Amino acid sequence: MTLLLAGILAFTLAVHLLSAALAALRYLRPEPPEPRHLPSLSLIRPICGLDAFDEETLRSSFEQDYPDYEVIFCAARDSDAAVPLVRRLIADHPQVRAQLLIGDTRLSGNPKLNNLFKGYEAATSDWLVMTDSNLLLDRDYLRRLMAVWREDTGLVSAPPVGTRPANFWGAVECAFLNSSQARWQLAADELGQGFAQGKTLFWRREVLEAGGGLAALGRKLAEDVASTRLVRGQGLRVRLAQRLFAQPVGHRTARSVWDRQLRWSRVRRDGFPMLFLAEIAQGPVLPLVAVAGLGLTGVVPLVPALAGLMLLWYMAELGLARLAGWPAGARDLAAMILRDLLLLPLWIATWAGRGITWRGTDMTPERISGTSE
Repeated sequence: MTLLLAGILAFTLAVHLLSAALAALRYLRPEPPEPRHLPSLSLIRPICGLDAFDEETLRSSFEQDYPDYEVIFCAARDSDAAVPLVRRLIADHPQVRAQLLIGDTRLSGNPKLNNLFKGYEAATSDWLVMTDSNLLLDRDYLRRLMAVWREDTGLVSAPPVGTRPANFWGAVECAFLNSSQARWQLAADELGQGFAQGKTLFWRREVLEAGGGLAALGRKLAEDVASTRLVRGQGLRVRLAQRLFAQPVGHRTARSVWDRQLRWSRVRRDGFPMLFLAEIAQGPVLPLVAVAGLGLTGVVPLVPALAGLMLLWYMAELGLARLAGWPAGARDLAAMILRDLLLLPLWIATWAGRGITWRGTDMTPERISGTSE
């Protein structure tokens, strides 16, 4: 039993520290050089409703340091609250080729893809960047995506990192996004196992068309999972931007954080069930149990060992966050601890049902697959 507990402790702690180290490498290495030729790009951004930071995030579409690109905004209805803002931004930036398209194509059970379709059809470039409206684009956003592209690349993606939390629950949202989800995705990419995140999808039209087009992305709960499988099915790789891009978070409630994390958790369970099974081990619960067992049997001093484990565990996360420029204060440490306390209830709730609602749309697996096929 002692050997088993020691093995659990060593393995879980080593994996945690390794994932933080691999993610940190992304921020220690210089950005890859961009290609000599920068092709024309089509930046497509779906809008749905108006959030607190939308004026800033959508304006960043017009501020790209890139020689040749167009911006296409997509709204399902002319009555959408974000439409007047987008029209004003287009008028304020006549130097950028931009347009707003209105309408909804019943392509799948995924409303985001239905909204994107008209922009996809209207894009003049074969290089397509699909970016959510709440992502804040650095001036070199397009250049940095292009710099990652290689001959064997089918898709470049980037999970968001949460910034500017306005309250404690906003900090909890950032703790989920940053030193948990982004850390794991960056570490996986370092090991050659990158997978897509729908916040940014950058690919050539021919790759998407070869896999069935946008309709193919609607056959899963989320386009993230479908995009990853579409690309890997062609023997190509999903790569992540070397450094990630910000999503301002602002104010959050406990319920909104829970609902969002449960929705994403069920998406992961539906798309990669075997990987999701292992998520129960990603927090510090197993190593804490192992240390407790070793302490109670007298192998290690209980209290100092527990304190040492917690210090090492969270200092690795805080160190990564500070290196990367993510929120990393005392409130953020408390948010990380609460996040880990929520991991087990979220994991159990994920198995307890399959229902998913996104902006009022029912997106259960049965409904999505039945609509899109």
